[in-house]
Order: sequence, then C-alpha cells, then structure tokens
Amino acid sequence: MRVTVPLGDRSYDAVVGEGAIIELDAMLPSTAARVAVVTQADIPLDWTPSGRSYETYTIGTGEAAKSLATIETLARGFARQGLTRNDVVVGLGGGMVTDVAGFAAASWHRGTPVVHVATTLLGMVDAAIGGKTGVNLPEGKNLVGAFWQPSGVICDLTALATLPDRELRCGLGEMSKYHFLTGDDLLAMELDARIARCIEIKADVVASDEFEGGRRALLNYGHTLAHAIEIATEHDIAHGEAVAIGLIFAAELAHELGRIDGARVDEHRRIVAGEYGLRITPPERLDVQQLMALIARDKKALEGLTFVLDGPDGVEVVPNVSDAAVRSTLDRFIARRV
Repeated sequence: MRVTVPLGDRSYDAVVGEGAIIELDAMLPSTAARVAVVTQADIPLDWTPSGRSYETYTIGTGEAAKSLATIETLARGFARQGLTRNDVVVGLGGGMVTDVAGFAAASWHRGTPVVHVATTLLGMVDAAIGGKTGVNLPEGKNLVGAFWQPSGVICDLTALATLPDRELRCGLGEMSKYHFLTGDDLLAMELDARIARCIEIKADVVASDEFEGGRRALLNYGHTLAHAIEIATEHDIAHGEAVAIGLIFAAELAHELGRIDGARVDEHRRIVAGEYGLRITPPERLDVQQLMALIARDKKALEGLTFVLDGPDGVEVVPNVSDAAVRSTLDRFIARRV
C-alpha cells in the first residue's frame, strides 16, 4: 500500500506492507553519494544501501537518549563522514529514532534529506509521518526541534513480528486517537489497511496545516496530559501508554466542560480499554500540582491552558480552559489511580 503526503513539490510517499524495505533504495535522492544510517541496537530490519558509501550511527535507547547531546554526537559523526546536503540521512527504527534522525538531518548544513524506515507501530502511524522532529529537555518533551519533511517513509510490517508487547501497546495508544478524529471504524480493517488509513488521516491534516498553526494540533489529542505524565514519571510510563491515559482524561475534561455527554466518555473507554486493552488509569506517585505546572508548559499553551477536546463539532483545539476545571478533573482522575 502506498499513501501520499501531499505537500506540492515536497510531497512524498509512505509505503506500507510486508517486505516494503525493498523500496528504500529507490526513495533515496539521486544526488546522494553518502548515507548516514541512524539506528539503535537490535532493530529487526537489516539494510545496506546499494552503490553508495555509508556509515551507521547507533544511538542509545530510551527518552534520555533523545537529547541535544545525541544530536551533537551525530553531527560530529556526519562531519567526519563528509556528509553534504546532497547526501541523505536514513532513520531506521521507532519513533524516537525518526525524531532524532529527522532533527539531525534538519540541522546538518541547515537541511539534509532524510528518509525514515519505521520499525514500530507508533512510528508507522505517527512519528515518522509529517515532518515533526525534535528532542527533549529536562523541562519537557520535544521542546527543541524543527519541521523537516522526509523524502519518503517505509513501514515494513515484517518488523512488527518481533515487536515487544510494550512497544505494541504504545503503538495502539497512538492509533486509538484516530478513532475519535474521523469516526472511522478502524477495528474493521486488517492491520496493514488500518496503518495506511491512520497515515492518510495524518497526511490530510498535515497537508492543511504543515507547521501547526491550527488544525494540525488535533493530532495531539490526548497528548497534553500524556506529555506531563511522561515527564512526571521520568518516562517510566512510555509515550503511547501515556496517550491512552491522556485520551480518557481529555474525554472527562470535555464532559466537565459540558462539551460531550457521559455516553461519549464511555465510548472513549470502550475503544481505548475495551478494544485495544490499554491501561486508562493514571499511575501512582502523580501529583496534581506538578501535572498542572507541566501542562502549563505544553507547546499548545499559547492562550492559557490549551487542550485538544472532543465536542459537538468533533475534536478541536480549545484555548483558555479554566484552571479550576482542569484541576477538578485531575483531582477525580488521580483519585482512581492504581
């Protein structure tokens, strides 16, 4: 399956399917004499570029490695390799790898082509698509980064056969948000078609608002609390796991504000917990005051506390949400933690 992200002369394809990695060489720019492959240990796909020199850069795992220090290490490696802006970076791994590889490519010589090979479900349905790149700071998730579209994306489903259960749950957490963005019955689709449909939904949003001036923020549904949970737990709760929890909180906050009824909140629980089997209760040791402070630093918070919330007209960005409503909803939400 092939899905196009329509961005005019910067449009690119995402190829989804078993063995899709055979398409990778054809995606590389014809000008590229050198390839910088950014990956991690134990990635379940093996690839060597044909007819081009290459270097492999193996970065660390976990959110601690998603840092400016990693970007510096990569950039110095690129310098030793002699990488030019006519060459190409390949991000081979999950969402953390594509975020880092994309930002390194965006920064190197102020913009070097990048192609992503997503090897996790989360990477396939979200991180590798749309050109958002970045790294973390101790103060928050993805606070330093750039918009830098890839030249192409490979989603080889072979990689999912050995995906650890936790990584699969993370991908399902990210996938579950798409149910509420369009109302599509994704559960009726086979996995390859479901992944392709998620990419289509994201591609449509990105094409209408590439630099997140408005509509693209919808793709952050469930992410406001999720990012706060990740920081507050020092990433013991992984991104997709936190998104699943964040989706339920967003539904409860929308209900608190009178935007949706109880049946719609139950529909969120049915999809996220019932159909996908994901945890929807917050973990122990979360502090409401700390979460409120982290939410206030969210990138969307341009006009007071800002959330992506469901409502009578569907999911939309809601600025200036009252502190009192957020706090009271958080108090009830945290009280159910296990």
